[in-house]
Amino acid sequence: MHHDALTAGLLLLALSVAAVVLFRRIHLPPVLGYLFVGIVAGPHALQWLPDLHMLELLAEIGVVFLLFMIGLEFSLAQFWTLRRAVFGLGGTQVLLSVIAAGTIAWFSGISWQGSLVIGGILALSSTAIVIKQLIEQLEMHSPHGRLAFAVLLFQDIAVVPFLVLIPILGAGGDGGVAVPILLAMLKAVVAVVGMLALGHWFIRPIFHVVAAAHSTELFTLTALLVSLSAAWMTNFFGLSLALGAFLAGMMLSETEFKHQIEIDIRPFRDILMGIFFISVGAQLNLVEAWAQWPLIMVLTLGIIVGKTALVALIVRLMRYDRVVAMRTGIVLANGGEFGFALVTLAIANQLLTPIEAQPVLAAVIFSMMVAPLLVSSNGAIVKRLFAREVAREHVSQRARLSKAVRDKRGHVIFCGYGRIGQNMAGFLLREGIDYVALDTNSKLVKEAWEAGEQVYFGDSTHIDMLRAAGLDRARVIVVTIDELHAAERIIRTVRSEDSEVPILVRTRSDTSMELLEEAGATLVLPETLEASMMLSQHMLEFLGIDAEEVHRVIEAARADHYHQLRGYFHGEDVESLEESERPRLHTVLLDPENWAVDKRVGELGLEGVNATVVAVCRDGMRGESPQADMVLRAGDGVILEGSAEAVEHGEEILLAGDR
Repeated sequence: MHHDALTAGLLLLALSVAAVVLFRRIHLPPVLGYLFVGIVAGPHALQWLPDLHMLELLAEIGVVFLLFMIGLEFSLAQFWTLRRAVFGLGGTQVLLSVIAAGTIAWFSGISWQGSLVIGGILALSSTAIVIKQLIEQLEMHSPHGRLAFAVLLFQDIAVVPFLVLIPILGAGGDGGVAVPILLAMLKAVVAVVGMLALGHWFIRPIFHVVAAAHSTELFTLTALLVSLSAAWMTNFFGLSLALGAFLAGMMLSETEFKHQIEIDIRPFRDILMGIFFISVGAQLNLVEAWAQWPLIMVLTLGIIVGKTALVALIVRLMRYDRVVAMRTGIVLANGGEFGFALVTLAIANQLLTPIEAQPVLAAVIFSMMVAPLLVSSNGAIVKRLFAREVAREHVSQRARLSKAVRDKRGHVIFCGYGRIGQNMAGFLLREGIDYVALDTNSKLVKEAWEAGEQVYFGDSTHIDMLRAAGLDRARVIVVTIDELHAAERIIRTVRSEDSEVPILVRTRSDTSMELLEEAGATLVLPETLEASMMLSQHMLEFLGIDAEEVHRVIEAARADHYHQLRGYFHGEDVESLEESERPRLHTVLLDPENWAVDKRVGELGLEGVNATVVAVCRDGMRGESPQADMVLRAGDGVILEGSAEAVEHGEEILLAGDR
């Protein structure tokens, strides 16, 4: 079917939007939606995709941005903390997986170069799916969560040598590959040193100059220029584009511009990575896959079962218990998005034929489709496999906790014991008030316990752990966990058991206040607004305002539910969708010909668009909360409050009477 480029592009966008919405609705990662679009619209199905060569070029740039982002997230300090797990567990897992999968591929008749690449492809797991799911399940700081993160970190690093090796293996030659590989490694070392030197002496100063210009467009253009230039430089020296992007990201990861660069690059990465996954899906030949479905099913089961067993065995050899070992294995039992990059590169360098790559590609895709279910069910699966051991450990944790707090009355329970919880506990100790803290970060719990603090390993979202902590005898529950869905779950869990106990909740933003209060929180303290309150209090005191008056003003603001603080002028800041729904202030200056002139505030009809007149500025004087019978005049500055859409509609009404 013939389509011009614009029609094909629009069709591709429409399919992508529909697929991502559908997959999100059924709680599957968007990457699977893009793969689905590629499969359906690809050359092996409906043939709706535009020029595949252009699509592959954009996809390669998407991989460049992905490696650049991974470089930005690459922390040497974090790497050093987890070095034993990263190199020990991660290195062993990748090495044994490459050997096992590569050997099987070689015996099946694939060249040793192609077998090595297949081993690398099947050794990888999905960083995006696993990390996202672990965070949502509050398992990121659990023993198996930390081990899985260490393995994923090593896998992400291990991709880089494969990206270097594949073009060399594809070039081949009668002289062998040892010399080219050594030369490439030498080039890689020179590239690393050169990029770091450039970053120290040139790139960082350039970003200082750009940042001083206060131009969002210029900063974004500079970030794009740096990432793509780094990729071009390594490609110029015969290395991969992605390697240069990774080095550039790592070079900028320790600078003060890291987070802003990440924000600026993310939209480009997300869109181009979507195109990358679409191009990968387009390579899946459904007819060929159906013809080889027994092999694909065997490969898929091999990825899931083989990785689970291998990782669990290595973790056991590192002296972890069976439960942690099996949960780590289940979490990593999937294929990874970087496997697609290796497949594409291997086909381009003729190490694998499209027919040879089809079963591997299909198996990786199918394993990723079941990955969210496996990760979310890892606890339930282990409970079935080791029911007695899990129950014994769980009962043991509850028993230890229950025994430790059995004599406590009127104590405070902290759900989460990070910096805020520890600071609050310090105040309780000074006042002689008992507390019990629950946290899932085993290292934190160990260190705090050894320091004599009343903190225990436990998941606060489980009612049995809260009961063991003495929920029925507690005076106050304090939720300091910085994860909205987890905080909401804890609140609802407590309220299902006790409708009276006060629940104090900390949250970063005021956007979640209503949700947490609806769940049953007694008091929600948004950090951004409370910081404003504290600074204002000190400011007023420094200005000599009476202490009682300062206290009255601050408490009035709190009693008003922070209303006067929640709306503010946003200017031209780039905002997320969530930010656009937040209350903001917007001033409309009335000219004589505007509709609202000579109208009373009460007859403007702004309530229909959810906008409110909070003040009117007249002759340089600002009047708060104007009366409904106040008549507006030309020259008045009408200050509206509402969401971005609400104040926009409110302005239209004031200026032209449009409703």
